[in-house]
Amino acid sequence: MTRRIVWSSRYEVDIGAHVFPTRKYRLVHDELVQKGSATDVDFIEPEPATEEDLARAHTEDYLRKIREDDFSWIERQTLEVPFSSELASVMRLCCGGTLLTGRLARVHGAAVHLGGGFHHAFADHGEGFCLLNDVAVAIATQLAGGEVSRAAVIDLDVHHGNGTAAIFADEPRVFTMSMHQQANYPAVKPPSDLDVGLGDRVGDAEYLALLQEHLPTVLDGASPDMVFYLAGADPYRLDQLGGLGLTLEGLRARDRTVLEACRGRGIPVAVVLAGGYAVDTRDTVSIH
Repeated sequence: MTRRIVWSSRYEVDIGAHVFPTRKYRLVHDELVQKGSATDVDFIEPEPATEEDLARAHTEDYLRKIREDDFSWIERQTLEVPFSSELASVMRLCCGGTLLTGRLARVHGAAVHLGGGFHHAFADHGEGFCLLNDVAVAIATQLAGGEVSRAAVIDLDVHHGNGTAAIFADEPRVFTMSMHQQANYPAVKPPSDLDVGLGDRVGDAEYLALLQEHLPTVLDGASPDMVFYLAGADPYRLDQLGGLGLTLEGLRARDRTVLEACRGRGIPVAVVLAGGYAVDTRDTVSIH
């Protein structure tokens, strides 16, 4: 089997009692192995993103603050996870993981990162559990190196991809799509190239119909030669931070819809996990 799964045991960082279960990365890995869907040799350990790569999506002053732990009280509150040097190291590693996943997808047609999707990180600050924007770093680095000429982001986390939208607001080579619960975090939603704001408790049928309606705008209209897909688990009906009504089967159909649409057009797709906060963490793991 060709190895196309990127993961590191170091992703499980201690952030104390928190709604964000960082252990989910290990649990997803373990379940894949236990079910026979993958073996240990199928997983690839990433390298941390370089400072040069990080600087393609983030300001130098913000990267300095991360290096020196030089955050104001309000910046720490906005981040919503306790900052530490360990967290910073894990996020750099995760950025490297998403970059590696993008490169593997270019070779094999698809690849999966058991991590990533930190779409609330802006160029100059972090928020909403997101210190660094791994997808933005990966896309900006691939564009800079000529590995891709046009990229698209299909963000199906329950929350709007505000940081990614803002980072690429003036970048014509990147098309951003966010399909999210409108009356949910963040309060301020910088416009993506395509925003599909959903009402509360939207279920499988309506969700999938809207997804099928809007995907051609991204895949045909924007003509990307690379897609990054944020396959958030939090549209699930029992998610603690979500308010949509998708079932486990609906989420499975969602993923199938995106992957088959990309495959049918010959567009490589890199998948990242993004959010997931189900009441029962086992549900989050199953979705991922």
